Amino acid sequence: MPEVELSDSDGARIAGVDADGTLVELLEPESQDSPIGKFLAKRGPGIHHICFAVGDLDATLARCKKAGIRLIDEEPRIGAEGKRIAFLHPASTAGILVELTDP
Repeated sequence: MPEVELSDSDGARIAGVDADGTLVELLEPESQDSPIGKFLAKRGPGIHHICFAVGDLDATLARCKKAGIRLIDEEPRIGAEGKRIAFLHPASTAGILVELTDP
């Protein structure tokens, strides 16, 4: 799988690989008190979250909120690679942290 160069973000070193058109990001905490460091300390290694690129992030968040999905981010914020992102709360997504991003 070809490597994809990605910028580190949110206290994590990020490596990427292109899996036949799907970006897979591997995260390593820069410190134990970073979000990824805390996740690993609490749950051990595994999948932290899954991300979906959506055509209109603002409209998607509005639809999620209207549908009663609990949002971590009421408004998009800047994430890795300078993209706008927002997270849905795992309490509303069967325990899975879901990230939404602009394409």
